[in-house]
Amino acid sequence: MKKHLIAFIIIFSSFSTIAQVDTDRVMIIGKNALYFEDYVLAIQYFNQVITAKPYLAEPYYFRAVSKFMLDDFKGAELDATACLQRNPYYTAAYQLRGAARQNQENYEEAAADYQRSLEFFPEDRITLVNMGIVNIEMEQYDIAEKFFDVLLRRFPDYTPGYLARSQMYLEMNDTTGALTDLNKAIEIDPYTSQSFSSRGLLYFHKEEYNMALADLDEAIRLDPYFEGNYINRGLVKYYLNDLRGAMADYDRVIELDENNLIARFNRGLLRAQVADNNRAIRDFDKVIELQPDNTIAYLNRAILNNEIGNLEGSLNDIDVVLETHPEFFTGYYMRSQIKRELNDLRGAERDFNFARNLEANAHRASLSKPDLAVASDAKDTSEKKETREQTDLDIEKFNLLVTSGEEKSQSTQYQRQSRGRVQNLNVPVELEPKFVITYYERGYDVRRPVYYSETIERSNNRLNLDWILKVTNNEAPLNEMQIQTHFRSIQDYSVKIENEPENYAHYFGRGMDYVQIQDYENAIKDISKAIELNPDLLVGYFARAILLTQQLEYDYQLSDKSAFSDIASNNQLRILNDVSGKPRLPEISVKSVKYDEILREYEEIIRIDPNFIYAYYNRAEIFTIEKDFRAAIADYTKAIEIEPQFAEAFFNRGISRLAIGETTEGLDDLRKAGELGIVQSYSIIKRMQ
Repeated sequence: MKKHLIAFIIIFSSFSTIAQVDTDRVMIIGKNALYFEDYVLAIQYFNQVITAKPYLAEPYYFRAVSKFMLDDFKGAELDATACLQRNPYYTAAYQLRGAARQNQENYEEAAADYQRSLEFFPEDRITLVNMGIVNIEMEQYDIAEKFFDVLLRRFPDYTPGYLARSQMYLEMNDTTGALTDLNKAIEIDPYTSQSFSSRGLLYFHKEEYNMALADLDEAIRLDPYFEGNYINRGLVKYYLNDLRGAMADYDRVIELDENNLIARFNRGLLRAQVADNNRAIRDFDKVIELQPDNTIAYLNRAILNNEIGNLEGSLNDIDVVLETHPEFFTGYYMRSQIKRELNDLRGAERDFNFARNLEANAHRASLSKPDLAVASDAKDTSEKKETREQTDLDIEKFNLLVTSGEEKSQSTQYQRQSRGRVQNLNVPVELEPKFVITYYERGYDVRRPVYYSETIERSNNRLNLDWILKVTNNEAPLNEMQIQTHFRSIQDYSVKIENEPENYAHYFGRGMDYVQIQDYENAIKDISKAIELNPDLLVGYFARAILLTQQLEYDYQLSDKSAFSDIASNNQLRILNDVSGKPRLPEISVKSVKYDEILREYEEIIRIDPNFIYAYYNRAEIFTIEKDFRAAIADYTKAIEIEPQFAEAFFNRGISRLAIGETTEGLDDLRKAGELGIVQSYSIIKRMQ
């Protein structure tokens, strides 16, 4: 007995050691993935450690770092908090949580975290810089200046300190102080692109265009892949009347990123100035494709269409503009002229009179504000060129070039789109696909949870098919050899059915072969026969529900449309926004009654097995198509209750919640989905924040 006890202790100890070594190894692999900017993969490894040892602080910290690098700032804050709950002396977590809160514009709590970090490390350079920046955001310039003074007194050669303080001086309209700091930063480190870029923009605003051009040239030489510098250099060249050079800079940006809105818009304006109207229209076409609610682009395209004689196109575009800007009297004058040329004399007169009344009202309003009137007159008589910020949507500034104040939109360095800063990928906002029953499954770039189904395992054992049934929403396409194999299998099953006409497994097997070769009509017949012979065949109901859905999608050509169209550039969810910018639900050409039969199939599946998660998930997709988002959310919630790691359900529930305005809950779901391996979550989170 004693020998057995000793043996048991030795075995148990060895298991504990192996588990410990494995956890340490997984942490090392996760940190390696983090170092190589494979953030989503790193999260997967840290998840494993957290699952095995949820009491450790370190994996929460590194998962927070990964989420921060993916711009999931709320997720990073929560993980950093979890780290500190386990170890309140993990000082790096205070810095990280402060940065996460700062990026959420929660400046007071960010300052509290930075202050706590400084208690441990009072001379930490990064924390001192961030304290300065946070206080700038809170417009507490005196406090910010004190932190910068401490920083630069202790580290007089620290370039980021001078760059940050120069921004403070600009906020205070102290261009002399800003220029002094930028000069000092360049003197210390003449190899930092950002220093020249910032000084170039400062010279630009001071109207010292040749100095600005020299600095932006140097910034581009040091970092030839930062698109914002090309955009701003194009503006400088425009002010120097070098239209050809400005156009070349915008061409370069579009080479780097064909979807760069500022470059497309500005190049369209420049092409219009040199009467290259058709190519200018193509640029504005692209802007509108990328940003369907950009009425300034519609107005410019309307003007260009009018100039090339496309009156119908011009009228359609100006209609969009006036629906969003009903007080824009210049647009009514323009539409009046277009209608006159189209022989719509009554409409032309109506628009002209309406425009004249609007203009008179605007004139009376300006007279009641003499300072504004003087400013307006001064602007009209001045020949000075002007620009606008990208966030300035004043329709009166439709013909002004746009300046770049954004960070570089970084593209991934890898062929796999699951690596690097995946939040910057321009992904469509689409539901994760429905789950289907098949033999073939593709792998994911990032490992997702595997969902065990006792029903599927039992069906594989009982049906004894030639291939193993799998449930997946990432079905693999068949090659020619596989297709021919299933044709032969159909013939084999036909012989078996002749010999055993009451064997439901043969009908189901042949039906699945028909599914693989996409003969849905025969597949439904065979699977229905299998259900008739075995009314409790859950996989039969599931397969038939999927087939009916696919057949319906094909008939109504819905396969390339998503219930969710895009994320608006102003960071609000837009579900097929109308031209007024007000959210509206997508138009669905399928009558709801068409889905009744499919819903009955899923109800029968749930009756047979109330824990079959895929039935709830797929039924939720149908509710979404029918615009019953709350019913969809309820089904996704039920699926998550049964399978707490159901990544796809978290993702789709998040999208559904965003659709009904539950933004906080929706983003929480997307964070969980990203944590579980759905890469595109981070792109949506970034755009929604």
